[in-house]
Amino acid sequence: MFVDYVKIYVKGGDGGNGMVAFRREKYVPKGGPAGGDGGNGADVIFEVDEGLRTLMDFRYQRHFKAPRGEHGMSKGMHGKNAQPLIVKVPPGTVVRDAATNEKIADLTMHGQRAVIAKGGRGGRGNMRFATASNPAPEIAEKGEPGQERDVILELKVLADVGLVGFPSVGKSTLLSVVSSAKPKIAEYHFTTLVPNLGVVETEDGRSFVMADLPGLIEGAHLGVGLGHQFLRHIERTRVIVHVIDMSAMEGRDPYQDYLTINEELKQYNLRLTERPQIVVANKMDLPQAEENLKKFKQQLGDDVPVFPISAITRQGLRDLLFKIADLLEVTPEFPLDEQEPGESHILYKHEKQEVPFEITRADDGAFVISGAEIEKKFKMTDFSREESVRRFARQMRGLGVDEALRARGAKNGDTVRLLDFEFEFIE
Repeated sequence: MFVDYVKIYVKGGDGGNGMVAFRREKYVPKGGPAGGDGGNGADVIFEVDEGLRTLMDFRYQRHFKAPRGEHGMSKGMHGKNAQPLIVKVPPGTVVRDAATNEKIADLTMHGQRAVIAKGGRGGRGNMRFATASNPAPEIAEKGEPGQERDVILELKVLADVGLVGFPSVGKSTLLSVVSSAKPKIAEYHFTTLVPNLGVVETEDGRSFVMADLPGLIEGAHLGVGLGHQFLRHIERTRVIVHVIDMSAMEGRDPYQDYLTINEELKQYNLRLTERPQIVVANKMDLPQAEENLKKFKQQLGDDVPVFPISAITRQGLRDLLFKIADLLEVTPEFPLDEQEPGESHILYKHEKQEVPFEITRADDGAFVISGAEIEKKFKMTDFSREESVRRFARQMRGLGVDEALRARGAKNGDTVRLLDFEFEFIE
């Protein structure tokens, strides 16, 4: 089964907790605080493995959680940093954030890596909080939570040449006779359900990768047929080979086929029209093909060369492969992004400053505090120690939570909720 689109959940490892400890050893007078820091949590890293051809593995495992860092230890010993979680992906994988659709990484080369979810830093031990006014603090941080997100993996086949055309025009047959690929070939529509790749070598020793893409039909860019599912694979190809059934056995007009497929490519992505296209008139060994070809050339005009071939009898294949190889030598790769190749763009975005917290009212009348920054500070606080609780209260005051609660009408004794924790508002 060929899988080329999947949504998964990734989470970086949490940092290890810092430790509260004191040195009480003989011959170490006034040993003082000796709690070490926690280790950093592991990152989730995607790495390209050229042995993979599909995203099939992600159908069975959709959650990837990296290990957390070790906790800090006594005698000032730091916890060990966690080793990154390496997730193997096939070449051609594009990773996007599911919430924002922002592209995180485009992984094409073997061994290429990208950090998809960062691990949290380790919490500080009580050694870090010692000051002249508080030489023996009983404060330590818990580890920072690791980054978590849903991401979409999209596989775009890495091929130099893409075969496009209506179903049953002979794309699979053409690929099978010019390469060692063995695609399924039958006399019914949508025999090809997955893209097939084959390496083609010309007589003069040049080689390239050709992809036989599932048949397109009218409305493919809107999801009709299989086209919408596989149009993305054309994006990486440098040369498009447009195969047309010149025998018109299906009862369609070859010229209308040509216009329909080009319109589908244009509607899907306007940049596909920039790629050089070779028009191939297939099934020239069948009756009516010669007559249809003359009419087709008249409608098409003299500007567009047409290569008449018969994939079954191998007629005209030598010239076609030479033409493809020649075009590949002078055609650059097309970037998937909208910017022009060779140009450097710096995009300045006005990013709205994230509010550290937000206050809402629950159905039971409690004041609910939420926000990424305040929640992170909450998770990194050790509520089993009085000093840590007082520090968190100071942090909340510093962020302006107290004033905001008063402005919302909070009075002495009102319930305030933060995540799963409830406390009373005290003036």
